[in-house]
Amino acid sequence: MSMIADKIEKFILDRMREEQEKLILKRNELADELDCAPSQINYVLTTRFTPFKGYYVESRRGGGGYIRIVKVKFEDDEDTIDTFLSFIGDSITKNNSDELLKELLRLKKVTEREMELMKVALSDRALSECENKNELRADLLKNMLLVIFS
Repeated sequence: MSMIADKIEKFILDRMREEQEKLILKRNELADELDCAPSQINYVLTTRFTPFKGYYVESRRGGGGYIRIVKVKFEDDEDTIDTFLSFIGDSITKNNSDELLKELLRLKKVTEREMELMKVALSDRALSECENKNELRADLLKNMLLVIFS
């Protein structure tokens, strides 16, 4: 699915640039235009247009349904950390924590080496003895963020 997902992501990003970082689409029309299933669009939206990547996505289903995508610009560190902490919640998967760490790198809040060290510390292997890996990962990541943004 990666090739079609890349194509959908590129299409949305190109349209967002044209529309000044805000976009409203009809899921079925987009699926027809890109010759894909609406579920593939959902997959791209949930994996590549997430809050910690700086996107707010609102979706309405049904005949008059639409998708609204807005690029969120963090005003300051407080906005950024609030968004990240909200996304993490009480539990976070390894894949989602990796994505959040990549965003920290993109925002220049950590170096590449720091990101790699954090990834190792939050890995399933490092947490192998823990019964609730995702909950512990969330607690560790929140504490790391508090140090980064303090």
